[in-house]
Amino acid sequence: MLNLLNILLLQPSHARLRYWGAWTMFALIVIVGSIPGARADAAEVASGVVLHSCAYAVLAFLIFTGSRGTPTQRAVKAVLTIAAMGAIDECVQSFLPYRHGAVRDWLVDCTAAVVTASLMWTLWSTRKVAS
Repeated sequence: MLNLLNILLLQPSHARLRYWGAWTMFALIVIVGSIPGARADAAEVASGVVLHSCAYAVLAFLIFTGSRGTPTQRAVKAVLTIAAMGAIDECVQSFLPYRHGAVRDWLVDCTAAVVTASLMWTLWSTRKVAS
């Protein structure tokens, strides 16, 4: 199973695509989240905590696997990047009359990044994953 995951998602030749894919996904999150009523529609599917956790965990995974460096450097880069992305997202929301920025959401984003980066750091450190 890990070999299949490695082949599909972790090829070094696709690292740059994963990194820039994370930034593209983040831009889409901000844009779609800025559409009036979009957040209310998404709330019918899942809570804000679930949406933030899943979205920012995927972003952290993409940034970790799309970055270069040691596992520690990748983990730090992923967590700091997600912290900045989450802050930007909440800041944008605070300027919209039908949304509000929330420190709680930013903390959920950061927690998802720490958990994901820690898991990826453990996998990268204990297994021989091509860099």
